[in-house]
Amino acid sequence: MNSNSKRNSILSSAACIVKNHGIEKLTLEFVASEAGISKGGLLHHFPNKEALFKGMVEMLTNDFGTDVQNRVIQDPIDNGKWSRAYLQSIIEDNEENNGINAEIIAGLFKKGLLGELQSQYSFWQKNLGNDGIDPVISSIVRLAADGLWFSEMFGLGKLDDELREKVIQKLLLMTK
Repeated sequence: MNSNSKRNSILSSAACIVKNHGIEKLTLEFVASEAGISKGGLLHHFPNKEALFKGMVEMLTNDFGTDVQNRVIQDPIDNGKWSRAYLQSIIEDNEENNGINAEIIAGLFKKGLLGELQSQYSFWQKNLGNDGIDPVISSIVRLAADGLWFSEMFGLGKLDDELREKVIQKLLLMTK
């Protein structure tokens, strides 16, 4: 296993721990054990817990950003494609529960580690504002998608499946 895939394995193990056991259970020893490596091997990639948190937030930013970018490229309709890509990436993450939520939670617990994610959000907002649709509409779609994401992540006012689908369809309609 190369260094990059070992690093990704460590980050995935850390995300699993946060998702399944909570942030308070995230220790370097537990991560090393879950990743199947020694603590020294983990420290080679992440010299301390803060570096591990930073890596988790970077992984979130890169993976989610790549997903949004790929959807933009694949969308044959120019107007609203950034808004649709962002919304669809959020929806898919919620449906697959692929660990992105764990990275966000980890990032929120460490001050100063969200800078890259904040920069990425600025980039998305700029593109959404120049998306060929009313920038107010594209911003509403992004904010609603974020609200849906966080509602489902934290179990706050979750929508039943039928209403959730109607909300998503309405948001998608707003991007056209």
